[in-house]
Amino acid sequence: MDVCLSSAGGWLEAENEGDLQKDSARGPPGDANKIEPSLHSLQKLVPTDYGSYTQERYRFAGKDIVIQESIESYGAVVWPGATALCQYLEEHTEELNLQDAKILEIGAGPGLVSIVATLLGAQVTATDLPDVLGNLQYNLLKNTLKCTAHLPEVKELVWGEDLEQNFPKSALYYDYVLASDVVYHHYSLDKLLTTMAYLSQPGTVLLWANKFRFSTDYEFLDKFKQVFDATLLAEYPESSVKLFKGILKWD
Repeated sequence: MDVCLSSAGGWLEAENEGDLQKDSARGPPGDANKIEPSLHSLQKLVPTDYGSYTQERYRFAGKDIVIQESIESYGAVVWPGATALCQYLEEHTEELNLQDAKILEIGAGPGLVSIVATLLGAQVTATDLPDVLGNLQYNLLKNTLKCTAHLPEVKELVWGEDLEQNFPKSALYYDYVLASDVVYHHYSLDKLLTTMAYLSQPGTVLLWANKFRFSTDYEFLDKFKQVFDATLLAEYPESSVKLFKGILKWD
C-alpha cells in the first residue's frame, strides 16, 4: 500500500516547523523558491472548527489519499464531479501534459482534485471561500507534503469579487482551470461564470465536471456555451456527471 502522508504529530503533522521548511525545499533544481512560499501560505491558515469529521480514502495517481470530510459544510465533502474529474486527470495525464502545468482549481472544497493534480506533477493553486480553507489546507498538506515536486498553494477566491486585485492578469497564467460540482442550486452562478472567464487566457483550458441535478444546471450550461467553446469530454451515467472542456471565446 502506497500512502503519501506527512509524518504524524501536530497540526502540520510534522516534527517541527523548521524541519518542514527544510524538507519542503528539497525538490528538482530551481523549485525551492516555488515550494517554500507555498508552504508558508499553507501554514498561516487556521483549521476549520467542525464538530464532526470522517476520514475517507480514495485511490488515485498510485496513492492512497485520505480526505478529512464533514457533512456540516458543502465545501467539506467530496462530490461526484470531483471523483470523475480525478479519474479523467489520471487517465489522460500524458495527453494533458500535467507535469509542471500551472493549474487553478475553483471551489476546491476538501481538496481531492487539487491533491490528485499535484500528485500528477502539476503546480496547483487551490481556491475556495474563507471558511473552507482551513480544512482544505489540512488535506493538501497530509497528502502532498514530502512526496510531490510542487506543494500546492491555497488562496481565497470569492467568485466575482476583487479578481484583478487578488489574481492580476499581468502576473498570473494558468494552463488549466479546474472546477467540479460548483454548479448547483445557488445564486452565484453569474459570478461563477464571470470568474471562469476572467481566469481563462489564450491557451487556458477549463475542465468542468458536474453532476446535473436541476434545471438551473442546464441553464448554466447554456450560458457556459455562450462564453466558452465547449466540448463534452466524458459522461459518467452511474453518477449523472458530465465533463466539459471549455476554451474562452475571443472577439
